[in-house]
Amino acid sequence: MGKLPKPTITDPNVLVGTETGDDAAIYRINDRVALVLTTDFFAPIVDDPFDYGQIAAANALSDIYAVGGTPITALNIAAFPRDLGTDVIAKILEGGQSKAEEAGILIIGGHTIDDKEPKYGLAVTGIVVPGEQITNANAQPGDVLILTKAIGSGVITTAGKAGTAPQASITAAVKSMATLNKGAAIAMIEVGVNSATDVTGFGLLGHLTQMMKASGVSATLNWSDIPLLPGTLELAHAGAVSGGTRRNMDSLEGSVVLGEGITEFEFMVLADAQTSGGMLISVSEDRSDALVKSLVDNRTLYSKVIGRVSGGGTPGMVTIQK
Repeated sequence: MGKLPKPTITDPNVLVGTETGDDAAIYRINDRVALVLTTDFFAPIVDDPFDYGQIAAANALSDIYAVGGTPITALNIAAFPRDLGTDVIAKILEGGQSKAEEAGILIIGGHTIDDKEPKYGLAVTGIVVPGEQITNANAQPGDVLILTKAIGSGVITTAGKAGTAPQASITAAVKSMATLNKGAAIAMIEVGVNSATDVTGFGLLGHLTQMMKASGVSATLNWSDIPLLPGTLELAHAGAVSGGTRRNMDSLEGSVVLGEGITEFEFMVLADAQTSGGMLISVSEDRSDALVKSLVDNRTLYSKVIGRVSGGGTPGMVTIQK
């Protein structure tokens, strides 16, 4: 990241840029409207092309929801081998379109290139009222941490590629990854939360440490309270660990404290690289019950309290306890 070019101009209308590694960029148009901008795409992680399209679209849309925005349009981003077959390509795009329509938006264009490995995703534009955006940089001491999807999709899809994942685990992971975070966004806006981020490639621990660092606070996670997709622990014990997860573990060195009874195995599971994961929300304790109820009312998959934010310790530090 240190070698990325730094801008030579500034613009006061950039409300959220690259400084805190937030989920989406936000640019103010006027006092009533700011644009929310994001893009995400990746290679297939499941065999079914329709499922792949749905998951990729839900993953891209999640960045808009994470900052409390409302998506309004999207563009396809695709790279397909010439020999992939039009039926497969059509199914991928159909999956993406179905998820965009579920979000209430249209895909109004895009761009495709020839590539030896399929890749698909969306560039999404949303809107938010300036000043009402939810960022990853405002978690407060005493806040409760709430998660809206179980983790383990990285373990399960890695095992799926190796042909060792039970069908029940794959089905549960696909359902989770293809579920929009729209309900979570509605609940966050309705109740009012301090901070949020979606859990994707950097894993639960990676996104949490980033949120804590950006907010200047630290956190404690309760291992026993964290929801896991079925089969996650068994497949992880069997060695279904992706390269992305191992890189996450390396990058977290010095930022994670393993409490009594917590081993490298639990650390690895919590660093599992996710795709289209849930919302990780930091909310004041006096609003946490209302948020849990709203999450349930808006049909999120989970509304689990998994930890707490504290003001002491090194900013960005996360302690895992039983």
